[in-house]
Amino acid sequence: MRIIAHLDMDAFFAAIEERDTPALRGIPLVVGADPLGGKGRGVVSTSNYLARAYGIHSATPISMAWRLSEAARRAGRPAVTFVSVDMPKYARVSEEIMGIVKRFIPVVEQASIDETYGDLSFTECYRTAAALAREVKAAIHAESRLTASAGIGPNKLIAKIASGMSKPDGLTVVCEEESESFLAPLPLRAIPGIGPKTEVLLSQHGCTCVQDMKSLTISQLDALLGKRGVDLHEKIRGRDSTPLEEYAAIKSISEQHTFDADTLDSRRLLSELELLGKGVMDRLQQEGFQSFRTVVLTVRFADFKTISRAHTLAEPAGEMATLRREILRLLMPFLDRRENPRHQLIRLLGVRVEKLM
Repeated sequence: MRIIAHLDMDAFFAAIEERDTPALRGIPLVVGADPLGGKGRGVVSTSNYLARAYGIHSATPISMAWRLSEAARRAGRPAVTFVSVDMPKYARVSEEIMGIVKRFIPVVEQASIDETYGDLSFTECYRTAAALAREVKAAIHAESRLTASAGIGPNKLIAKIASGMSKPDGLTVVCEEESESFLAPLPLRAIPGIGPKTEVLLSQHGCTCVQDMKSLTISQLDALLGKRGVDLHEKIRGRDSTPLEEYAAIKSISEQHTFDADTLDSRRLLSELELLGKGVMDRLQQEGFQSFRTVVLTVRFADFKTISRAHTLAEPAGEMATLRREILRLLMPFLDRRENPRHQLIRLLGVRVEKLM
């Protein structure tokens, strides 16, 4: 019997700020970029549940978060308090949480700074697994004064979806024989791999929830979505054989920057690319890698349209000069009609290296 748990910290960044600063408790709180009175750039990193009631969630543009806060204030509700991101502090707390989890669960995979999978198969039954999950949650709360929500299921897919079902501080258990019925009434977007475009495409074929997708054969899904459709055919039936990766390898290193004002000034763009490239190279060395083969440039325009372009080198490279040359080559088409026919201003640049060695 395979039993997998997914542990997800509740509003992690915001919860840490509330814990450390009593004045922030009980009020709508957003951790992210400076809103600058509605003119700020960037996005929301985390919002607490009071701010989420205003429609403010992770990745909401910070300017929109400000407008939603102002609308709430004008309606007589508390305005949102905005605080900046303190990633070193959040990383320290994350490490502490992982230490607690590993005392109870021998095999874990940290999926991100605020979530982790754990293999509870050694408990041999769901009831014992649930009791253990409650112990882990209680220990996290006692030692860090933070709450976590947990999901338990026969695989990573079910466990992750289950952990989001009763937030905050929840625990949802889905046994193997319940997996299909658990997924059936959920909206399509609940399934990892179904984004906005895929949702629209499936809705055109009469699918509005997971159950509806079962009317499509594997051949139909393959024709609609290719290999991803075959994968979704398994997922909507609760099947997932993805293993836990106890020591997940770093597959890429990236840096990005959002400009204070949208720009097409080549000097500003090139200057920022140089800084991003140096940041990537520094992190490459810190992580113990010597070289890369693929370089990716991401450009986000003022209208939020985002395009990525990549180039894979014939041989691995590890010099700043090579990275500089490649990202410059990828950028140039965005300064003319090749990639920017409407002469749009650029909002964000990102540099990523892959195929690390």
